[in-house]
Amino acid sequence: MILALAYGAVLLSFFSGLLALLMNQRLHVLEFSQHWFKKSPHGNDCSQSAIANSLEEKHFPFLLRQAVFVLLGLSGVFAILAGLGVLIGKEVITDQLSLGLPWVPWHVRFDCLSGFFFLIVGIATSAVSLYGPGYVNSYDESQHPFAVLGLFTGLFVAGMLLVLLADDAFFFMIAWELMSVASYFLVAFQHENSANRRAAFLYLLMAEVGALAIILGFGVLASFSDGFTFGALREAHLSSTWASIAFMLALLGFGMKAGIVPVHVWLPEAHPVAPSHISALMSGVMLKVALYGLIRFCFDLLGDVHWQWGVVLLVLGTVSALGGILYAMMQTNLKRLLAYSSVENIGIIFMVLGLSMIFMANGHPQLAALGFLAALFHAFNHALFKNLLFLGAGMIHHQTHQLNIDMMGGLIKKMPKTSMLFLIGCMSISSLPLFNGFVSEWLAFQTALQVDVLNNGVLRSLIPVAAAALALTAALAAACFVKVFGLIFLGQPRSHHCEKAHEVQDKGMLAGPALLAGLCFLFGIFPGPVISLINSVAGQLLGETLPNDAALGWLWLAPVSTSQSSYAPPLVLIGALIAGCISFWYLRRNPATALRISETWDCGFGGLRPRMQYSSSAFTMPFRRIFAKVWIIDEQIDKDMQGAMNQDVAAVHYHLQIQDHSWPRLYHPIEHGINKLAKVVGRIQTGNIRVYLGYSFVTLIIMLWVIS
Repeated sequence: MILALAYGAVLLSFFSGLLALLMNQRLHVLEFSQHWFKKSPHGNDCSQSAIANSLEEKHFPFLLRQAVFVLLGLSGVFAILAGLGVLIGKEVITDQLSLGLPWVPWHVRFDCLSGFFFLIVGIATSAVSLYGPGYVNSYDESQHPFAVLGLFTGLFVAGMLLVLLADDAFFFMIAWELMSVASYFLVAFQHENSANRRAAFLYLLMAEVGALAIILGFGVLASFSDGFTFGALREAHLSSTWASIAFMLALLGFGMKAGIVPVHVWLPEAHPVAPSHISALMSGVMLKVALYGLIRFCFDLLGDVHWQWGVVLLVLGTVSALGGILYAMMQTNLKRLLAYSSVENIGIIFMVLGLSMIFMANGHPQLAALGFLAALFHAFNHALFKNLLFLGAGMIHHQTHQLNIDMMGGLIKKMPKTSMLFLIGCMSISSLPLFNGFVSEWLAFQTALQVDVLNNGVLRSLIPVAAAALALTAALAAACFVKVFGLIFLGQPRSHHCEKAHEVQDKGMLAGPALLAGLCFLFGIFPGPVISLINSVAGQLLGETLPNDAALGWLWLAPVSTSQSSYAPPLVLIGALIAGCISFWYLRRNPATALRISETWDCGFGGLRPRMQYSSSAFTMPFRRIFAKVWIIDEQIDKDMQGAMNQDVAAVHYHLQIQDHSWPRLYHPIEHGINKLAKVVGRIQTGNIRVYLGYSFVTLIIMLWVIS
């Protein structure tokens, strides 16, 4: 039954894409028939048929979108049910499908790890299915056909679900490529813009390089085993050297898809140009599928982890977390900022996974389970609030027709419901108490604080530094999203579109983010159920659970021991409500401090104007001065002079350009090297048929010599 639900989720997502494609052909038939009836010489019958077809054509796109997204939503519901079923039952279900090559059938395995990520995919897909119909109405069907968007969205979701079910390397790579290629077409959906085509090409290029690394990693395991099934790969006996080579290949392949520094550069390019609900799926879900692949490869297939691998993940995660949030702070494009924020959160997950590996390799499996749980819980939380923020960005873009936060402002009065949902997302991603992001980062700190059980002096020094970096990352994230919310929703509108903006009319566009916002708050107050489900994953994959299972009730959360550390979200909520009521009562009873509505204080200057407000670059200037070496900064101030001897300033022009170090330090040298190599190789293409025949003859001689 559980596996049938999982299969149903895959088939429904596939059929949603197929329905979009097939129904689009029906739409073309309607257009042709209407055109034919207009030219027909017949009488009223033809006119009535034409009118009927015209009416059908008007309602058809609406019904098409509804049907496609209903199937996609059902796919999400089936994925949630399947994931919950296998997590609660703690089952391992296997199957075999005769869909591959005749001698290589597809092997399927559905266990707690797959079920947990099924749950992530299902929740995000369900929210997107509510949000999507209203959002895609803004696209011009002639330029951006819904058939393309619907088809590849369905294939994208199906590919992610199939990756989670794959139990052999061949099936895994087919599903992985389906996910990558489908998402490439979604990134390139608005292909009339050259920047979109460039971003899509960069994404596809890095996705294929990562896929090649994953194939080589599977190849290393397969060379020491009897087949390509994951069961055979688990039995492979590798030396430390070959195991480390396989780990590094997997880290490169899955880390590139996850967006870890320095192979993250595709992420801030691709996410801003994709449709917002696709950006939500890519950032909130696809990155987690890459995380699943790394966990499956390292903790399951390799099995015997080394503490050095944990150090690599810890260092890379720390650099990614700090670098991601610092780059996010400097962005003015909202979706680009959210993309860099995903780099930060993936870095946090890698940090805690590294801690889990270190504790596991040093003989502390229960603390390893704590780190593993913190990593998975943060992955779950990130899927919720990052989907919420990307969908919120889509609503803002839908109403203001721009993503530059310097051109926004005052939207809290124009879009109050959107502002409330977006605020919940900002508080969640900033790891504030009462929201889910705080719980997972608190568990990450609890993992790092157990460093005293280690005997290695290097690790005892390195882990506290990483924990301090995590604390700094959390503080910078709060500052970043104070900037985001303040510049977008507070103050005065900075553009005509913001002045004319209003709340979205489609209820589904609000229902999807509202679902995610409710879950962010619910799991911030009652994290116990999700932690219990993840505990099942740790028990099945690592063979251990949390050190203190008994303290994981609905009220208290004490993962190590009640005497060492504990957190009670419901009690914090009660305390916050009491403090709020007392403050409100005190303000109302005292006339001098009573709440009142009045004009914003203008400091005696005679009225505030939008240009007097803080801009993004002004808000982040102190951080830019402190962390100047993190970016490549090009800051210029040009003055237009006038008057006698050009001593009067007529205008001042400020230019600020911030670039990622990864481009000039890593990717530009690779690009130049490839171009030089291409020129050298290009010399063999002479255009002379005799030379080509000579190449063929020499190749034939060499092949005969090798074979004989």
